[in-house]
Amino acid sequence: MQMTVQISSDRFDVQSGFEIAVQVPEPHAEPVLEAIYPRQSLRYGDYDRVSFQTEIGLQRFRSLPGGRNAATDAILEVPCVELSFFVANESDIRDVVEAIYAQHPYEEPVVMIRPTLRTLHRSGMDEDNPNKFWNRAAEDWVPDAHRNSGAK
Repeated sequence: MQMTVQISSDRFDVQSGFEIAVQVPEPHAEPVLEAIYPRQSLRYGDYDRVSFQTEIGLQRFRSLPGGRNAATDAILEVPCVELSFFVANESDIRDVVEAIYAQHPYEEPVVMIRPTLRTLHRSGMDEDNPNKFWNRAAEDWVPDAHRNSGAK
C-alpha cells in the first residue's frame, strides 16, 4: 500500500514506505533491534540502523481466555518503550516483523505498520549552513564521533 504524493523541492526528495512501531519492555529494546539489523539495515539516506526509541511509558492490557497467560480481570501495566523506524519496501515488512516476533518477550507483541512518507536530503546541500552542527561549537548532544569533523 504505497502512497503517491507529489512534493517537489530542490532541498529534499520524498519517498513512500512504511513506519513500523513496536512496544517492548525497555531491557528488550536493543535485542529486538539487533534481531532486525541482519534482515533490514534501516537505511535513511547516508545513515543506517536509524530508529527512534521513546522514553518509558505504560503499556496496558488485560489477558483474555485462550492465550498463553492466565486471563485477568484487572488491567495490567508493563513499563515499555516504543521503537519506530522506516522500511521502504513492502516486501521487506514480513522479514522485519518475523524478527520482532522471534526476539520479543511477549506472546502478542504490539506492532503497528503505517504507510508513510519520509524526506531525504540531497547530498551537498547545506554544507555551509550556519545552523548545522558541524559549522558551530559542538553542543552536548553531538556524538563524540562527529565532533570536530568539520564540513566536507
